[in-house]
Amino acid sequence: MDGFLDNVAQVNDTVNSFVWTKVGVWLLIAVGLLLTILTKCFQVSHFGHWIKKTVGSLFEKKVRSHTGERASISQFQALCTALAATVGVGNIAGVAGAIVTGGPGAVFWMWVAAFLGMMTNYSENILGIYFRRKNKQGEWSGGAMYYLQDGLGGYKHMKGIGKALAIIFAICAVLASFGIGNMGQVNKIVLNFTSAFDIPALSDKVLYTSADGESKVTLYMLIIGAVLLVLVGIVILGGLKRIANVAEKIIPFMVIMYILGSLIVIFVNISAVGKAFGSIFSMAFSSQALWGGAAGVTLKQIITMGCKRGVFSNEAGLGSSVMVHSNSNVVEPVKQGLWGIFEVFADTIVICTMTALTILTSGVIDLETGAHTAGSDATLVAESFNSVFKFGDFELGKYFIAIAILLFAFTTVLGWSHYGTKAVEYLAGSKSVIATRIYKAIFVGMILLGALLTSSLAWDISDTFNGMMMLPNLIGVLALSPLVMKLTKNYVDRRIKGMDIEPMLSHFPDIQAEHAQKIRETGED
Repeated sequence: MDGFLDNVAQVNDTVNSFVWTKVGVWLLIAVGLLLTILTKCFQVSHFGHWIKKTVGSLFEKKVRSHTGERASISQFQALCTALAATVGVGNIAGVAGAIVTGGPGAVFWMWVAAFLGMMTNYSENILGIYFRRKNKQGEWSGGAMYYLQDGLGGYKHMKGIGKALAIIFAICAVLASFGIGNMGQVNKIVLNFTSAFDIPALSDKVLYTSADGESKVTLYMLIIGAVLLVLVGIVILGGLKRIANVAEKIIPFMVIMYILGSLIVIFVNISAVGKAFGSIFSMAFSSQALWGGAAGVTLKQIITMGCKRGVFSNEAGLGSSVMVHSNSNVVEPVKQGLWGIFEVFADTIVICTMTALTILTSGVIDLETGAHTAGSDATLVAESFNSVFKFGDFELGKYFIAIAILLFAFTTVLGWSHYGTKAVEYLAGSKSVIATRIYKAIFVGMILLGALLTSSLAWDISDTFNGMMMLPNLIGVLALSPLVMKLTKNYVDRRIKGMDIEPMLSHFPDIQAEHAQKIRETGED
């Protein structure tokens, strides 16, 4: 068993290094920067507009109300389901891990990745709506595989390449659903929950110990994994509607509670906020991080760590959340693109920043020496919360973080099960019904594997699958950037400047005509 895991880790390290360090991060930044320039920095120049059409529209019935259509879910449900898949371990353990490994400067590069990623995610969502179609069950199907096949493949002499990249993306999406969307999330749930709510009778029952003695599998871990397996199975077998219903109830509540808890910690330590920001900016461009756990880390590694953790958190560039955004009842591609901007903003600029400031202001890390008083990942965040929410021997912060990770990661698993299902549906074609059922059974079974894997291996595999999925998607987005410009200009001319021109709503003439008629009759977008 040890030899097998060692071989898996070695192969994974080689692939991970190539995909991320040599190609992925730089392509991610380049595509985000290009789209920001081509759309005239839309995320800033039209800040008021996208805020109004996202946060400002949450009280509108057409945004929040459930749709009776089998083909779609409401815009709010689409957002919650997308956030369910993005707001997870990356927002807590991922940020802590980035700081411990790459120093506080990694947080700056998370912000950079998020700022540019807003327009990458915006573009993905636009293309997802524009190229979506209905499957045999009458549900919308959209995602990078479709805009690679019909968009990139629509260029002269590019049909074969577009189809090949679509297949590669779909395969990588299935693999990524087992990594970022399953094993990595479940692993953190189990480790943090069993640590916070320890039951000696179960945790002392060791089923397996690694050769180095550092990793153990206990009966407690196995039981938690089995319970998660049952709960996830019950939800995903109900399809997207059930996943969306669960997500819209859990995500808003937990996001608000987590932000409030973080703000309390930051407010109590308000005097350290300036110093925390100073360390983030000063260490972002340091040629070598002279920081405790980050000692000897080069600038290139700091950038890579920040961007990797940023993508792990908000998924901008992966093309993943497109698959649920495409199920929205919206008919205007750019309207759903605005939700993509907000998704990245809420996930990284807001929630990840809350986590970073909580860690850097609470005293669990010495801002002078870099020494940290707690372990890495979520343990560091739990200690940050305990600095304020600890009453005698009662460590409320530890329990709060364990529950937060449980709910965030649980909903992430649900969201990613939908992504993997859509990828399998594309690959299977006419036999998609049988294939998706088999996939869901395997996906649920993988939950136990995630519960028993060592933390580092589960995390590293997730990183690799992210990168493998990201590359074909970014190639497609880059190739279709002229179309993104046209769709954006069409929207701005009609919706912001008030020009009377024909809307661009779909690649397919029948869907274009249907949606255009709906807009003319109801004025809905």
